Amino acid sequence: MATVEETKIVSCPQCAAKNRVRLDFLAEGKAVCGRCKTVLSAEIHPLIVTDQNFAAQIENSPLPVLLDFWAAWCGPCRMIAPVIEQLAAELAGKARVGKLDVDANQQTAARFNVRSIPTLLILKDGREVSRIIGAQSKEAILRQMQPYLQNEK
Repeated sequence: MATVEETKIVSCPQCAAKNRVRLDFLAEGKAVCGRCKTVLSAEIHPLIVTDQNFAAQIENSPLPVLLDFWAAWCGPCRMIAPVIEQLAAELAGKARVGKLDVDANQQTAARFNVRSIPTLLILKDGREVSRIIGAQSKEAILRQMQPYLQNEK
C-alpha cells in the first residue's frame, strides 16, 4: 500500500474529477481516472504555449493556469525560469503552468496586452483573473495563485 507521501491528487483533464494516484503509476503512465477512465499524467514541466495551441491548452483547461510570458533575451525571465519549473511540478493536478515566448507568439501577447516581461497571468476558464508583472518570489506567486487552486479533498 502506498503511503500518503507516495501519492498525489491529480485532476482529470477530461472530467475534472480528483483522483489520488500513486506516483509510480503516474511515472509509468498507468494512472487512470476513477470516473471516466482517462489516462492521467502529472505535468512536471511547464507546457509550451503558442498562438496555435492556446485555445486547446489554456482556454479549454479544466484547471486554472499560470502562464509565463517570457523571452530568451530577458534577464528577469531567465531568473524566474527555475521557479516556473518548480511550480509546474508542485501544482500538478491543482493547476497548469505554461510558458509563452512573446517573440515567437506575438498574437497572444498582444491579445493580453503584455507590455513588459516577465508577465505572469493567472487564467481561469480561459479568462485572466490576475496578473503578476516582473520577477517575483515563488511564495509571492503562490499567494496570488492560492484562491484559484483546485482544493484537495
